Amino acid sequence: MGTIKTVATADDMRRAVSRIAYEIIESGKGADDVVLLGIPTRGVPIAKRLAERLNLAWEREGMPTRPLEELYGSLDITMYRDDLHRQPTREITPTRIPLGGIDGRTVVLVDDVLFSGRTIRAALDALQDIGRPSAVRLAVMVDRGHRELPLRADHVGKNLPTSRSEKVRVLLSELDGEDRVVIEGAA
Repeated sequence: MGTIKTVATADDMRRAVSRIAYEIIESGKGADDVVLLGIPTRGVPIAKRLAERLNLAWEREGMPTRPLEELYGSLDITMYRDDLHRQPTREITPTRIPLGGIDGRTVVLVDDVLFSGRTIRAALDALQDIGRPSAVRLAVMVDRGHRELPLRADHVGKNLPTSRSEKVRVLLSELDGEDRVVIEGAA
């Protein structure tokens, strides 16, 4: 496995979620029509954290908050991936669309790491089968570069230049018992 280097702590991740939430509000002129869709597995808890942070920000601004079930959901992309033949069997998770749907709303896709862009391409295909949002944006905790498709994130927690041989892992307390971002195989 090689070395493991921590590149973002729990505090760094907390600040990144706050910053991304405020960016979503600023770019959406209040973002009262925003819907967050987390891409399983790690995008879903990040989307929930963003939803909670959006509500805190709205509350501080004296704006109405929204129930979490209206603000965020999950978008399973398993059957839309172009690498199913190469990947080990993946468990299909349920897609959960927030109350009120996505038609005519601003959808923010949320994922942990943006790498080749193929996951996001699959998410766009899956989204098309569910409804027609007015706009789609992308929020990621880490953008590590090495894109294979012409995609970019609108909201990034941390830009992290890496080599292709390194592996970036976003650890979340909900799934891993701790929050941090690590690079495996780092020199």
